Amino acid sequence: VMQVGLSLPRSPGGAASGFPVAEPAEGHNTGSGQEMIGSSPVTVVITSEADTWDIDASSCLGCGQFVDWDRMPDLEQQAHIPRDILSKPLKELKKLAREGYWATSRALRAQVYHQLIQQVACRLVTPDALVYRDVANRLFGKLSVSSHPLPEFLEGCSMPTYCLNLEGVMALKKILICVGNLFPDITYSPILPSLVALLLHYSEDEAQCFGNISRLIASNAPHTSYIDQSFLAHQASCMTFGDLANKHCPAAHKLIASTSENVFEVYSEWLSWLFHDLPFNYAIRVFDVYLLEGQKVLYRIALALLKQYRLSVTSAELEGTDIKADLQAFVQNIAEHVTVDKLLERAFGIRLFSRKEIWLLQMANRKALMERGITMAQSRQPFHLAVDMQNFSSTIVTAQEMRIIWSWIPERFSLFPPLLLFSTSEDGCSLQRFYACCEGYEPTVLLIKTTEGEVCGAFLSSDWSERKKSGATSGFFGTGECFVFTVRPETERYEWVFIKKPELAKAVPRSRQRSPSPSPASVLSSSPEGRSTSSNRLTVPTLQRKGRLSPFLAIRHFLLPSKTASMFMSGSREGIVIGGGGGQALSLDANLLWGHTEHCETFDNPPLCQENFKVQLLEVWGFQN
Repeated sequence: VMQVGLSLPRSPGGAASGFPVAEPAEGHNTGSGQEMIGSSPVTVVITSEADTWDIDASSCLGCGQFVDWDRMPDLEQQAHIPRDILSKPLKELKKLAREGYWATSRALRAQVYHQLIQQVACRLVTPDALVYRDVANRLFGKLSVSSHPLPEFLEGCSMPTYCLNLEGVMALKKILICVGNLFPDITYSPILPSLVALLLHYSEDEAQCFGNISRLIASNAPHTSYIDQSFLAHQASCMTFGDLANKHCPAAHKLIASTSENVFEVYSEWLSWLFHDLPFNYAIRVFDVYLLEGQKVLYRIALALLKQYRLSVTSAELEGTDIKADLQAFVQNIAEHVTVDKLLERAFGIRLFSRKEIWLLQMANRKALMERGITMAQSRQPFHLAVDMQNFSSTIVTAQEMRIIWSWIPERFSLFPPLLLFSTSEDGCSLQRFYACCEGYEPTVLLIKTTEGEVCGAFLSSDWSERKKSGATSGFFGTGECFVFTVRPETERYEWVFIKKPELAKAVPRSRQRSPSPSPASVLSSSPEGRSTSSNRLTVPTLQRKGRLSPFLAIRHFLLPSKTASMFMSGSREGIVIGGGGGQALSLDANLLWGHTEHCETFDNPPLCQENFKVQLLEVWGFQN
């Protein structure tokens, strides 16, 4: 075998400069990569004379054997690649990846991928390329791949092949079979085939690709996750995305909630949008930043897709349509709506909270799923998270209105059906009775109907018994997950002001935080310290001897410019107040008959109904555990 260098600007098979491929002889099968000279096969490698890279291109000389070059998109405009590119600080590498720097050279992207993954912190004993060669030889030998079934953890999962040729598809299956053999703890991982397929486009051989995917599977970096490996973890990620969409894409969320009976079912496809539905030239740019920034960046990009989708459709257009399928079609045709550069620019313009806060939210969602009976060992199963509203009955709101309110509630609570705790029509207009019925339940939903027919309310994250701990009668409690809302005449939600304006608060320096993040084991522990004292509570994880820890929008994680912007709920014998600072979003008297509403700093809301109103009906709903 000999290598022949020819001065051609581009190979007929579509290979761009700097990325050598085997060029077939005229009339021969395009997949053979061999040209017969006499009786000896000679591999002819076409390279471009103009391409002189400052990085070591020889390290990816074999890359491309798994690629169908006719389907590969063109390279983006070439840029000078400095020799020390891979030794630059992480912050600068993130900037380069976000701007699409790797897209200018396949050789660069191949080397960057391999070196970045080699730097991923992972378990001490992680299978590598040598292990793969040994196991693949033992598993397959002379047998074909078709004689080996794919791992059970891929049941029901799609397998995108992007621009892989037949050899690449075969390699993809072999790697997945070996992953199933060497990682028996994986029970469900729908994202894995897509990641292996993308890596294969830039791998020297199967063994290198396997070694790299193994490190992502075995990653143990704190608060960082690359690949969900169980149905429990996958569902928790979907719930976390639902929570983030609820917070950061309110218009899209409202549209989906009003047109879909199961909002969670729509959001459960969020990873498929990125690594199944997006075209290759978009998906690979997502992969560029994902390797450097972990799962948090996937949330950003999926939120950007959701925002873009909302801009392209109207409620009238969605009537009677399958919004899940419509979203999928939109993502598949994303190039008609926004360029990949603009999509990423919008994604990184979304102000998410810290990786630690998102991680804590995901742990809380996992805990709620485990309370529903989902375990680490279970594979995919039919599981409806949406509340069945067919038997729902309220004197204030319809089932459809309650479905929209339920869609605003954090996912870990909306797993559970609503339970009526208190109603003025059944329990009378007594504040003491109100407290007696509601104490021991957390969180709760307050609904108010005025004598003018207006309907408003609040989602309250804390148990009303917390009012007894504050000492003063005017003490406020609750967390940033509280919000107020209107249902009639308009449906609108008003959240904690720092959700829409996070720049108003600064993160608390690490040295001033009260305690480190709990480990997943302690968060999900069944020890007494990790559980609520009441069986009716759906509390978030707790830290030992440190009291309750809110995993999302916890006030202690922020330096707030004003305490009046974090006054969530308060109760005394004289009445209840929801939202404070410059006014009160809702206040009710001791007889639960008269109320007042006005703008407040905590929720930055307008009056929720007529400023002074008379209560016709009041209900409080809890969550049936």
